[in-house]
Amino acid sequence: MYTLGEFIIENRDRFSYSTEGLLRLFSSIKLASKAIHKEVNKAGLTEKIIGSSGITNVQGENQQKLDDFAHRAFIESFKSRNIVCGIASEESKDFIVIKGKKENVSHNQYIVLIDPLDGSSNIDVNVSIGTIFSVYMRKSSIRVNLTIEDFLQKGNQQILAGYVIYGSSTILVYSTGNGVNGFTLDPSVGTFYLSHSNLRFPKIEKIYSINEGNYAKFPNGIRKFIRYCQEKKDNRPYTARYIGSLVGDFHRNMIQGGIYIYPKTASSPEGKLRLLYECNPMAFLAEQAGGKASDGKKRILDIEPIKLHQRTPFICGPVGMVSKLEEFMIDCE
Repeated sequence: MYTLGEFIIENRDRFSYSTEGLLRLFSSIKLASKAIHKEVNKAGLTEKIIGSSGITNVQGENQQKLDDFAHRAFIESFKSRNIVCGIASEESKDFIVIKGKKENVSHNQYIVLIDPLDGSSNIDVNVSIGTIFSVYMRKSSIRVNLTIEDFLQKGNQQILAGYVIYGSSTILVYSTGNGVNGFTLDPSVGTFYLSHSNLRFPKIEKIYSINEGNYAKFPNGIRKFIRYCQEKKDNRPYTARYIGSLVGDFHRNMIQGGIYIYPKTASSPEGKLRLLYECNPMAFLAEQAGGKASDGKKRILDIEPIKLHQRTPFICGPVGMVSKLEEFMIDCE
């Protein structure tokens, strides 16, 4: 059984940058995710970690106590490993600069964008939640301070992306641009072991994941695609499965074969999911797993970001299913 560290070293030729840097990045991710795993697994035993914190975050959403815990856990973990120069978190209004211990400017090259806790509305009802992370190389010189442009990079510039899902087991899934692999935490020893090698979307298409409660608010193309999914023809109807946690829905669909859809609606004309923290890393993983990710018309990874908390419609899954949805969107223009 490969540990995560052993797997990285064994496959060092698959990462174009420093192997030591990758190991240190994952050291930070593992430390914080294990702390969150611990809190999630005792959430029902204490009110200190469940429920609302009473704070409205930058997204205008009610922040959960575990949201805040996860945010602080990752920030402190990355700071302590002296490996990143800047972090942008879904829970922070502005990006966070990590300065060198002895100098005012950090010489580290890595930029991290993170959704510390995806699906926080599921915390109190014991449903899968997750962490989504994305890593880029900084664009500015190491001799100057970071700028917003270091964070506003297209998704196709990612050098590492992944997620941690906290469910019946805690699994870390990642890609450096050479396939997708998953590692399950053995809590008895605190080690992540390779459990899902070379993950790919299966050829069979059988699931569609969307909040059909918003059906009346969807664009016509999305409504027509839903009716197509429900039609009794060929290998349809597809099965409807929706958790309400991007990590949970994506993880199931990548393993079992299905499309995830979070379109724009009349009340959210720009979409609701965040391009930098959620859509780009998941799109990167989807493509590395042989799938496709789109906003309904164009490739997610080619979108030029213009602000940190930018939102976008998001569709990802097997190539055939996503392409079929795009056809309905184009036909309904």
